[in-house]
Amino acid sequence: MAFDVAAVRGLFPALGDGWVHLDAPAGMQVPEQVATAASTALRAPVSGPGGIFPASQRAEAIVEAARRAIADLVGANPAGVVLGPNSAVLLQRLADALGDGWMIGDDVVVSRLDHPANVAPWVRAAQRSGSTVRWAEVDIETCELPTWQYQELVTPRTKVVALTAASGAVGTRPDVRQAAEAAAEHGALVVVDASAAAPFVPLDMTTMGADVMAVNASAWGGPPVGALVFRDAAMLDQLPSVALEPGARGAERLELGPHAYPLLAGLVASVDYLAALDDAAVGPRRERLLTSLGSVKSYQAGLLANLTNGLRKMNHVMVIGDAMRRVPSMAFTVNGVKAVDAVDHLAERGICAFADPGTHGVFAVLGVGEVGGAVRVGLAHYTNAAEVDQLVRAVADLA
Repeated sequence: MAFDVAAVRGLFPALGDGWVHLDAPAGMQVPEQVATAASTALRAPVSGPGGIFPASQRAEAIVEAARRAIADLVGANPAGVVLGPNSAVLLQRLADALGDGWMIGDDVVVSRLDHPANVAPWVRAAQRSGSTVRWAEVDIETCELPTWQYQELVTPRTKVVALTAASGAVGTRPDVRQAAEAAAEHGALVVVDASAAAPFVPLDMTTMGADVMAVNASAWGGPPVGALVFRDAAMLDQLPSVALEPGARGAERLELGPHAYPLLAGLVASVDYLAALDDAAVGPRRERLLTSLGSVKSYQAGLLANLTNGLRKMNHVMVIGDAMRRVPSMAFTVNGVKAVDAVDHLAERGICAFADPGTHGVFAVLGVGEVGGAVRVGLAHYTNAAEVDQLVRAVADLA
C-alpha cells in the first residue's frame, strides 16, 4: 500500500490556516482539484439539458459523469443514482414516496445508532400512515448495534429497515449484511445511510445487501451534494414522481428542479480524488477506489488505535464505545468538565472539535447529557500522527 499522508495534505489549501482539523464528522476540507473542477464548470458555458447546442450537452455530460462516479463508489448501476442537495433531503423524498402506500398494521425498523437523517423521515412516514416504528437498540457499553435483534424486529408487515453503515458520532460499523438478510426473509426494503462510511471503507451495496444507499459528498471533501443509489434501477419507475417534468423516468423521478452543475462537476472530481489516494492504485476507477479506500482504512486504523490508547490511559477521560468494526470517529467525556468547556480548551490550542450536549440520538440513549455532554472528533484523510499526539496532549492538560 502506498498511502502518503504528506502528499495528501498538499492537496488541501484549507490546511494552511494552522488549525488541527479533527472536525471531519461535519465534512472534510475540500481538495484543490474539487474546487478547481467546480470553478471551471462555473466559468464554462453550461445550460439546461435537452438542447442540441454544446452548453446543453455539457450539462447532460456532467450529470451522467456524476451518476457514473457515485455508481463506481458504491458498486452500482449509474441508472439507479439519484442526485440531490444532500442525503437528508433525498431520504425524506424516498420516505414520502414509499409511505403513501403504507397502512395501519405495517411497520418500519430504525436504529438508535443512526443519524436523524435516516430516522426522522421514516418515523414521520409511519406516523402519517398509522404504522408502527420498531427500534434496534445499541449496546450501551460497546456502542455496537447487535444485528441478531433484526431477526425479531423484522416481520412480514415490515416495509423498510433503515440503518447506518457507520456512525459518525461513535464510529461503530454494524454488520449491515446480517441485518439485510433478516429483512430479505420478509421482503422488507433495506435503506442504508453510508454517509459516514463512504470516506473510509470500500463499499459494495450488493455484498452488503442494501436495496438503497445514501451518501453525502461533503463527507469526503466533495461539494455539498448527495446521492441516493438504488440497487435495482427499475424500482424508480414504480415510485411516485416528485419531478417537475411530467414524463420523468428513472432517477429523474426523484430529482426536483434543475441540478447544480458546477457542484456535480466537483462531485466527479472528489470521487477521482478518492480513487487516487493510493499511488499504487491502477485499473478502472472502481478498482482504484477499492484499493485506495482499503489503504485509507489501514492507515487510519493505526491512527485511531493510537488516539484511543492515549485517551484511555487518562483517568479523567472516558472514551465512549468499544466497537470492533469502526470508522475513525470518536466521542469522549472528561470528568468534571462540560463538553463545551473542553472544546473551548481544545480551540485555545488550535484544535477543531465539537461538543454534543447528549440530548438526542445515540448520546441520549447512552445518558451522555447527564455528565455534561461529549466531545466529538474525527480523523480525515489528511490527519497525521503529530495531530493525534497534539490532541492527546491537550486532553491530558484537562486533568
